[in-house]
Amino acid sequence: MRPALEDILMGQAASPSFSPGLYFRWEDSRRRVRTVFGGVTIADSTHVMLLHEAGRLPVFYFPIEDVRMDRMEATEHSTHSPLKGDASYWTIRVGDRVAENAAWSYLNPVPGGPEIKDYMAFYWDKIDAWYEEDEQVFAHARDPYKRVDILPSSRHVRVVLGGEVIVDSRHTYLLLETGIITRYYIPEQDIRMELLEPSETISHCPYKGEASYRSARVGDRIYKDIVWSYRDPLPACSPIEKLLSFFNERVDAIYVDDERIAVPRTPWSE
Repeated sequence: MRPALEDILMGQAASPSFSPGLYFRWEDSRRRVRTVFGGVTIADSTHVMLLHEAGRLPVFYFPIEDVRMDRMEATEHSTHSPLKGDASYWTIRVGDRVAENAAWSYLNPVPGGPEIKDYMAFYWDKIDAWYEEDEQVFAHARDPYKRVDILPSSRHVRVVLGGEVIVDSRHTYLLLETGIITRYYIPEQDIRMELLEPSETISHCPYKGEASYRSARVGDRIYKDIVWSYRDPLPACSPIEKLLSFFNERVDAIYVDDERIAVPRTPWSE
């Protein structure tokens, strides 16, 4: 089976492999990764592997020797993967804190798949905190083949919502993220801030950090959580600090230099 063009363009950083029609990439993450639960470091390793499976987010796998197995309790839960085999699960217990079936390992992996024996992975959202080197990361493992570019632009950007021009700016930052439509980050002075109201919603991005949201009230209609900002973004995305971005998919229209931007349907369309 021939590798996809994007894999050829990635170069020789890792060797793609194929098993029963399933693509995967198993490579050294080249970073120290730590997980913390209940104030205790559960896993801490400089030999963490990163597994990429087609159509899935990348996952960190720790050598079992670098996991605090004294905090782990084997359970009867199991799942099956045609690529990896049968997974066994463990619950984490630290004092009164318990994370059930929070970790898994493949004791007898399928031949021809990733060399995953003697490694353990954790559900991201069942761990209190994750660190790559000394930087806390959020949501999921970062994909080393994903790129985020942030470019200042003097192009004329207008956003229409509820029939009103809610943004009119020539001081926009374009955020170009692999696999995501272009996002426009705009300073408050170019937004009709009187139409926005705070929301309690937050979300996390492994590349940008923690986002807070605002809803828009235009006439009698409320557009819930239609705009977000990163008040304290991760260092690599510092140019978008305190700028606001609207969901392209949920406004009436976005115009760039008077050209209406066509927006495909995405998971954030509704």
